[in-house]
Amino acid sequence: MPLSDNEQQILRQIEAQLESDERFAQAVSPSGLYRPAVKKVRLAALGAVASLALVFVGLQIHFSAGFAGFALMLGCVLVIERELRAVGKVGLSDFATMLRTTRENAKQMRDKMGRDQ
Repeated sequence: MPLSDNEQQILRQIEAQLESDERFAQAVSPSGLYRPAVKKVRLAALGAVASLALVFVGLQIHFSAGFAGFALMLGCVLVIERELRAVGKVGLSDFATMLRTTRENAKQMRDKMGRDQ
């Protein structure tokens, strides 16, 4: 069933409002959609590296401390796996592009701050 003229006009108004809303556009862009997943993956990767160090140090102290570090590392790796699986194969290329863009933006910011000082 086709839309009436009034319904089409209302739909055009809604589309125009959504196009002009920058916060909404940024939230539904690929970088906005995957931003929470990127944060979780980064923190989990940092946690996995730290817990690997905890395994080595913990084994010097006691076996149970090393095991606790291993369990923590396993948990971090599972978080990474879950987040990457949630992103999916289609979003994985967007995810990788966003990581590269974030690194480039951070480098540009560091360069800019370095020149200002």
